[in-house]
Amino acid sequence: MPDAAKPTPETAIARLLAIMARLRDPVAGCPWDQVQDFASIAPYTIEEAHEVADAISRGPDFPALQDELGDLLFQVVYHARMAEEANRFDFAAVAETISDKMIRRHPHVFGEGAARDAAGQIAAWDAQKATERAARAESGTLAGVPLALPALTRAEKLTRRAARVGFDWPDAAAVLDKLEEEAAELRAELPGADPARLADEVGDLLFVLANLARKLSLDPEECLRQANAKFTRRFNSVEQRLAKEGLSPADATLEAMEAAWVAVKVAERSGTK
Repeated sequence: MPDAAKPTPETAIARLLAIMARLRDPVAGCPWDQVQDFASIAPYTIEEAHEVADAISRGPDFPALQDELGDLLFQVVYHARMAEEANRFDFAAVAETISDKMIRRHPHVFGEGAARDAAGQIAAWDAQKATERAARAESGTLAGVPLALPALTRAEKLTRRAARVGFDWPDAAAVLDKLEEEAAELRAELPGADPARLADEVGDLLFVLANLARKLSLDPEECLRQANAKFTRRFNSVEQRLAKEGLSPADATLEAMEAAWVAVKVAERSGTK
């Protein structure tokens, strides 16, 4: 029998929906929540999705993951509540829509569909998504890749779509050749320093890097998150080393900071501090 002290998913969701309704109540609600709209809440939704990914990258850190998934769920509830107030849809409709979509996209599980092999399922999934895009009057290989995705993630998805119809480099080595070509083009633009041209060439370089990550079966966004974390860790260590010498980064010379940086890298590799 279920634990009487543990709420069911139904009661937990009902409680959360009631809390959201109270926060948005025009009389008794929270003044901040009362004035929010879809556009003002959207950045928080994106931020919470990244917080979930961050918790997963830390092990995963399960206590943090539970907390961050709750924050992300609250974002869904928030948008659904605002839509309900506008008489568009409600939370139940959101849940029904995704349930219907998952059943429709998994005929091999919920119906008389194809065999349960991964390659066949990917093909069936893509075919079903293409049908759904056509129903929404979206045409073309790249249709439906959301504009709001982080730029590196969108670049990876765009090139993955193109690759499915044969528009792709043969291997990672060919992408590296293209990377060198783009780097040379950027270098050629440096003397003129035209901001528009530099932005264009840097964009090309980043786009090729996203392709390279895809060819290596890596997530470019995750690669950059790891690089950010590594830089943060190492720079914090540089500051600590300088502090032992009575210096701050602003007081230290570039040579001193570079020496501390190299020392931090050596210490990391040797497992010392």
